[in-house]
Amino acid sequence: MVLDVVNQMNERVDQVTLDERLFGGPVNPHVLHATVVMQRAGQRQGTHQTKGRSDVSGGGKKPWKQKGTGRARAGSTRSPLWRHGGTVFGPHPRDYGFTLPRKVRAAALRSSLAAHAQAGRITVVQGIELEKPSTKAMAAVLKALGAEGRVLVVLPGRDEMLDRAARNLPGVHLLPVRGINVYDLLAADRVVFTREALGRLQEVLAP
Repeated sequence: MVLDVVNQMNERVDQVTLDERLFGGPVNPHVLHATVVMQRAGQRQGTHQTKGRSDVSGGGKKPWKQKGTGRARAGSTRSPLWRHGGTVFGPHPRDYGFTLPRKVRAAALRSSLAAHAQAGRITVVQGIELEKPSTKAMAAVLKALGAEGRVLVVLPGRDEMLDRAARNLPGVHLLPVRGINVYDLLAADRVVFTREALGRLQEVLAP
């Protein structure tokens, strides 16, 4: 698969060949779903907490004697059966994260890249350079490139100026090559690679 390399004004300057091992394979919905579930589970805070009968205050004294009152036996006013009592089997802090096999994660990343490539939703730009961290300038560049909706811009590394220029643009997300992931790829309507970032991605994932 051959794509045009364009400049910031969307003028063709060169061509680049996409590695078939990354962008030409089949799309596997099962591994995509499993990987997204894994990523979302790892992002859960898991800080929920409820109090059991031993955690709520009060209830230290037996409400009434065991026998002879005609009432049901009770040992504490903080029983889960009582008002203001403890919660039975309530949630407690936990880690929801789990890990899929490395080969499954790699297959999911290849599938997400292939899905964008086959749908024609990948743009390769020679580079993105701004004179200052201007949101207006960054928006103009993306508009010229035809990147609308939810846009994922993949850069060779962290770029403070571009981060500052794009952070107030709704739906625009910047990632370094090392941070590329299945969830952000699938959430994007358009993926914009710089030429250097695309080269590094193919070197790392398809050596």
